[in-house]
Amino acid sequence: MGYFNCIALAFLMALSFSSIDVGLAARHLQQLPPMRTLPTTTLPPLPSIPNLPQPTMPRPGALPPLPTMPALPSLPSVPRATLPPLPSIPSIPTAIPSIPFLSPPPSPSATP
Repeated sequence: MGYFNCIALAFLMALSFSSIDVGLAARHLQQLPPMRTLPTTTLPPLPSIPNLPQPTMPRPGALPPLPTMPALPSLPSVPRATLPPLPSIPSIPTAIPSIPFLSPPPSPSATP
């Protein structure tokens, strides 16, 4: 518990010192004279995108035929594995056996 208190105190002190620096920096910025405005420059226009050469086709708008893919070789047949049958699950008894209760000891007789 004491270790946690030391960490919490150190964190609080670091936070307070950082806020002091921020406050001083803000005060210095407020005391500066106003900055002069810079002249704005215009950017040159972007170059136009050149047209890509179009392939020559027998008729306009027709696409060339796609190349054909070679046929894939067939996979060899794999022998099937046969699993043995699952063993039968033994039945769980549902009857709860009775617990024999011991009779209480005889009460002591009252002697005068």
